[in-house]
Amino acid sequence: MTAPTPTAGVAVICHRLIHIYSTDTGDVVALSGVDLQISAGEMLALVGPSGSGKSTLVAVLGGLMRPSAGRVYVGDRDLSRLSPSGLAALRGTTVGTVLQGAERNLLPYVSLSRNIWLAQRPAARLADRRLDPPEEILALVGLAGAGSRRVADLTPGQRQRAALAQGLAAGPGLLLVDEPTSQLDASGRDEVLAALATINAQRGTTLVVVTHDVEVGARLGRAVTIRDGRVGAEGRNGRDFAVVAGDGTLQLPPETLAAFPAGTLFEVDHSDGAITLRTTANPSAAGPSGER
Repeated sequence: MTAPTPTAGVAVICHRLIHIYSTDTGDVVALSGVDLQISAGEMLALVGPSGSGKSTLVAVLGGLMRPSAGRVYVGDRDLSRLSPSGLAALRGTTVGTVLQGAERNLLPYVSLSRNIWLAQRPAARLADRRLDPPEEILALVGLAGAGSRRVADLTPGQRQRAALAQGLAAGPGLLLVDEPTSQLDASGRDEVLAALATINAQRGTTLVVVTHDVEVGARLGRAVTIRDGRVGAEGRNGRDFAVVAGDGTLQLPPETLAAFPAGTLFEVDHSDGAITLRTTANPSAAGPSGER
């Protein structure tokens, strides 16, 4: 068996993305000025609670919906300028999407190899596109020799890895994965994370993984917090970072935000070549304020 074909990962740039849903009770702002840059070949986790905007952002990146405002680039393509047919071509070649719930990505009545072959058909029409055989893609996610099996024959962890294989069918440069570990035990979770690491290492694919699990985010290397439709603080290799957003606001780590109620005032001290933030309950009150 030959090694899987390396894939050039693609970079992603989001600039001031806004998305508003219209409902019977009024408008809902799902994304509120998202600025985000992802390097080609990077692994990134979008971490946040349900309803924070994670899945909406992934749907925009995958060309499944257009933002209400702002720009998003996948590689050198401005998704806001692509026609519906152009977006469909992007989804069939450059971007792979794995929906939450493995079974939503797979046809239960055909084999795993047939699932992958069917997903490859749009890209197979391109004369300059070399696609790996389904068995090689399955081997990449730890399912070597499983091509003749069907979804019902698999454990939950194996089903999720089969869904990853289906998302990789066309050799995308960007793979978007929505909550791949949410319904798995620890063993299944570790298998999926190992498969994601292998995909990134062997193919160079850019990975964006949606998760509410902080531990999963930490294991992917770079974790970006999203809350109330806004990208917030980042974690990189176990270290937390505050982030200055495009609108000039400072995005703090969630555990820091939880310690201070809305409206908390911070005094900013620039002395001694360092920046120190000190909280103060009342800026007009006499006496020193408590340093944090």
